[in-house]
Amino acid sequence: MTEAPTPRAGHAFFGHPRGLLTLFGLEMWERFSFLGMQAILVLYFSDQVASGGLGMAQNTAASVTAAYGTLVYLVSVAGGWLADRILGSYRAVLWGGALIALGHYAMAVPAAAMTWVGLGLIIAGTGLLKPNVSTMVGKLYATDDERRDAGFALYYMGINIGAFLGPLITGWLGQKQGWHLGFSAAAVGMTLGLVQYVLGRRRLAGRRDGAEFALLPSTMRRAVWLTVCGTLLVAALTTTLALTGLLTLPRTVDALTVLSVIAPVVYFAVMFKSPQVSAAERGRLRPYIVLFAASVVFNFILFQSYSTMTLLAADHARTAVLGWDFPSTWYNSVLGVAEVLLAPVVAAVWVKLGRRQPHASRKIAYGVLLGGLSFLVMVPATTGRTGDWTMAAWWLVGSYVLLGLGDILLETTGMSATTKLAPAAFASQTMALWFLSLALANGIQAQAVKLFGVLPNDLYFGLNGAFAVVVGLAVIAAGPWLRRTMHPVR
Repeated sequence: MTEAPTPRAGHAFFGHPRGLLTLFGLEMWERFSFLGMQAILVLYFSDQVASGGLGMAQNTAASVTAAYGTLVYLVSVAGGWLADRILGSYRAVLWGGALIALGHYAMAVPAAAMTWVGLGLIIAGTGLLKPNVSTMVGKLYATDDERRDAGFALYYMGINIGAFLGPLITGWLGQKQGWHLGFSAAAVGMTLGLVQYVLGRRRLAGRRDGAEFALLPSTMRRAVWLTVCGTLLVAALTTTLALTGLLTLPRTVDALTVLSVIAPVVYFAVMFKSPQVSAAERGRLRPYIVLFAASVVFNFILFQSYSTMTLLAADHARTAVLGWDFPSTWYNSVLGVAEVLLAPVVAAVWVKLGRRQPHASRKIAYGVLLGGLSFLVMVPATTGRTGDWTMAAWWLVGSYVLLGLGDILLETTGMSATTKLAPAAFASQTMALWFLSLALANGIQAQAVKLFGVLPNDLYFGLNGAFAVVVGLAVIAAGPWLRRTMHPVR
């Protein structure tokens, strides 16, 4: 009797296991829904109540949008732990996808209260799904499988396709037909991703496995009980404080910013003081703090593509071609297109250069520099402009192309450096480290964007961009020290 093929066997999807197609589709639809919704979220917040929006000031809308992103990435840290210790990756992703879909359906209901219910569900769902899908991709390949890196490249292609399609469809529906129809499109997208995930479950490695580092049964029962009770207690306390007027939206945003600062400080302190961390590993943590800070600065710029840049485009970008008007949110799709087209070029350049390619720290520095330049491009586009004015499309397109190239350089290198520099005792939590940098970037953004519309646009983008450029140059200047202390990481 022959043994049934494992999910790792076969070359059905461009020479890769069939399970990769399932995860490719899931992540494509998840990004379609997440980024599609985010492309219109800040506009929905800032639109007049009479037009179906929530009537926030633009800078408040941008701040709340950033706070939402902060929570998404903070909860993702807990989502990784839940998968490792209690649920297992397959169930965590399944439940996360279901919560995301329910959240988008809730937001499709034209009631302000349902917006907050929906965002809460999406935060919880994304926290379960996002940190665990990439883990499942890795399980499709043996450690020494030469297809592994190419498989992840295909997987990230799915992410970028979703990032391209989401703003096109939800943006058109949201801006042309109504915000809640846009949210409905995001809900349908996540549902399609979830359906094909369940239908393709037999192709996935480890789907029958439980948590990889499962707690003992008695400990697990206590952990589940504490998790459920803690969640209900926080929800009840938050609702009570909100109803009594003690917990306002601005205070919530400020509290999340403080939490986004405290979390990584505590995390790094634990690693530095842990007896399980060797002196050599502690030495490699010091340069990682520099790279962590560089990631925060770059993503502070990147995440504004869905807040301040979206607002600027809605008010001042040219949105007509040959007499046909298109939604301003379509500019958000440029980022996805840029990354789809440029990623293979960057990969080919690194292959061509071989061992002559720049050190990891310099690649990250280049990414931060490009992020800063993407904002500096907006300075001449907005200088001296007052009243009702319009800028050419190429300003935004150029800015997004620079940002997309910076994202390719920084994110791929940063993730790789994280896995190599993290102490062995914390190896299973490397994604948590990365998500904390994204949470902190959003937490800082939640405060900085309050100046949008208060400062002149050219000054706002100039200060933000110049700060990122200075940080990028500082990382380059620290290159000799980083190369020495990061050894043997290249």
